[in-house]
Amino acid sequence: MGASDVTTVEEYLAGLAPERAEVVQKIRDLVVSALPDGYVETMRSMITYEIPLERYPMTYNKQPLMFAAIAAGKNNYSLHLLGVYASEPIAQQLRDAYAAADTKLDMGKSCVRFKRLDQLVPEAITEAISSVSVEDFIALYEASRPS
Repeated sequence: MGASDVTTVEEYLAGLAPERAEVVQKIRDLVVSALPDGYVETMRSMITYEIPLERYPMTYNKQPLMFAAIAAGKNNYSLHLLGVYASEPIAQQLRDAYAAADTKLDMGKSCVRFKRLDQLVPEAITEAISSVSVEDFIALYEASRPS
């Protein structure tokens, strides 16, 4: 299950095979443990952590500003870390932490892909998440937009 049309996290998890739901729940627990105040969990085709429009309404697409997301794809899992995409120093920290842990990092611009939990470096993930406050993420977002 990648993108989904369910409306709650509980429905999303219930729609996964039990062993896959267990992995997603562990990733969810990891993300929530590191999430700075101000981000909220929602369900938008993936489990999403975002800045509500009430806090920051000036997005290019009139949707809440997504900070992180979790998805269970057909053959893997993905953890989208938009703070990593928006900040090269944070991206480099993540790459360095994976190298120090001697763990291969399968990452696109913001998406960490993995097939098993042991392919994650939890400390690196929590550091990448916890190091970007809502205010920092808004500033990174605004710096990325044309004037």
